[in-house]
Amino acid sequence: MTLKQAEKHEQDILVNLLEKYEYEFSQYHGWDVEDSGLYGIEMEDEYWDENKKHTAYLIKVDGNLAGFVLVIDGSEEGETTDYAIDEFFIMYKYRRSGIGKKALFEVLDKHRGSWQLTYHPKNAASVNFWEKSIGEYTNGEFKIDEAHPHSDYKYEDGTVGKVMFFQN
Repeated sequence: MTLKQAEKHEQDILVNLLEKYEYEFSQYHGWDVEDSGLYGIEMEDEYWDENKKHTAYLIKVDGNLAGFVLVIDGSEEGETTDYAIDEFFIMYKYRRSGIGKKALFEVLDKHRGSWQLTYHPKNAASVNFWEKSIGEYTNGEFKIDEAHPHSDYKYEDGTVGKVMFFQN
């Protein structure tokens, strides 16, 4: 597995992978594709500007695309943190192989500080992945905002997202 910071000329690759991610996530948010048969995903300029507010990574296995990770400098919701996982996607072929965890750990090692990530509580595979992986990475030193879920962060299906906070 290799983790490579994406460059501007690889933006179309990320958009194509984001389309697959959105298709998978459509079971929760209910979006329809456009007349083109696509979701119409666009990458934010912050991934490519000189300030590098966000960082995109491509995940490859034996030279083949296996997924991506999008990292935001700063917070998404609630508490102020240094970083947030914006999106994280591993192709089905590579799931349950340790690739996702290895890619996640490399990303976290590259960005030291306080973190948050929001995930959909109905996505059982995601809940299991995040709680096990972050639990292992932090030796169980994380908190999940469950008692008072972030009412600010609702998915399109109306479900309030869980927010995990941790340090590295």
